[in-house]
Amino acid sequence: MDAHEAKRKRDDARSLNPSDSPCVAVCSTLYDDICRGCGRTAMEVANWVFLDDSEKRAVWERITAQGYPKRKG
Repeated sequence: MDAHEAKRKRDDARSLNPSDSPCVAVCSTLYDDICRGCGRTAMEVANWVFLDDSEKRAVWERITAQGYPKRKG
């Protein structure tokens, strides 16, 4: 990922409402603790509704920097 693409992903993460779920309905934590669709840990998925906006934004920033959410297509 080049610097321009990384910046765009960070900008996209900031433009989202933090309460928007990263879920893309491609759920799988079968082989490890990270969902292959959205990049969140199983605990982040389970507790999403209890996180405050700053915690959600931190999750969004981390997962977008890692190339998530992964949409079909």
